[in-house]
Amino acid sequence: MNNFLKILEEKSHILADGATGTNLFAMGLETGDPPEPWNIEYQDRIRSLHQGFVDAGSDLFLTNSFGGTSYRLKLHNLEDRVFELNKAAATIAREVADHADRLVVVAGSMGPTGEMIEPHGLMTPSEATDAFKAQAEGLAEGGADVLWLETMYSMEELEAALEAVKGVGLPVCATMSFDTAGKTMMGVTPSNLAKRSKDLNLAGFGANCGIGAPDLLATINDIFKNVEPNTVVISKANCGIPEFVDGDIVYSGTEELMSEYVQIAMNSGAKIIGGCCGTTFDHVRAMRKAMDEHVVSFPPTLEEIEQKIGVMSEGSKSIFKGDDSRPTKARRSRRIRA
Repeated sequence: MNNFLKILEEKSHILADGATGTNLFAMGLETGDPPEPWNIEYQDRIRSLHQGFVDAGSDLFLTNSFGGTSYRLKLHNLEDRVFELNKAAATIAREVADHADRLVVVAGSMGPTGEMIEPHGLMTPSEATDAFKAQAEGLAEGGADVLWLETMYSMEELEAALEAVKGVGLPVCATMSFDTAGKTMMGVTPSNLAKRSKDLNLAGFGANCGIGAPDLLATINDIFKNVEPNTVVISKANCGIPEFVDGDIVYSGTEELMSEYVQIAMNSGAKIIGGCCGTTFDHVRAMRKAMDEHVVSFPPTLEEIEQKIGVMSEGSKSIFKGDDSRPTKARRSRRIRA
């Protein structure tokens, strides 16, 4: 049986990893440089990244391949190395997972291309599909257990990616990134994603990145209200809010905050829970303890989330209350997962 499907059967809740970029910056990655070449040039550092999360208690971790499509790699003149860099990413991850003393799942990270599909941009759906297909084939060849489409913001690009991975033969999960308006930058709401999920044939779906944990929890609650029982809902929140401190980006989330977040995410219906930008090994270690000690209870109230995690944006409050009519303005983004 596929490792991802196996762990879904074995565990009521699954702890994912934390940030890739945040931890690689601490290892020497320079701002603006792509992390994917490190899968060849600094394999020991990538191995250390994955091992750190496994040692902290992660049941599942993502490969270092978020920007692994030709469109993202082209920004660094690496577009002819898509298969090589993605295969290397999954190979390193596979080695770490296979040496663990328990079942650990390798999720092949696939981020957005950074381009917009027509009519909003110049990229055609077939071009997007070709880009994702080349990446998916490399990740599968390297040994990924599941393909993990993350930080998506448009249904068109998500659909192109899903078309690309059909022939790869692996389960697929997808997470979208929602902003303070409670929508992605292309206007997709959590309930939109939930209602479309049946047609998308996803093994799991949910939200990652965005703003902070309170807003993401509003998203997860809205998703869970619009799905069938036993749906695999994914929650990967940023570790607080980013701040500039002495020229560096520092996330405000503490180990205590991320522990509270895990338990509220469990109460909100999430099965796979992890961190995104700013989440370190120490945060994940605290999250492991919090998950193991928690008994799932009633869904949280807005007041409970704000008291324990922090204040939600007005847009997220509306989403939490079931009102997704607030407008949002489309904007272009080339954000990388930190």
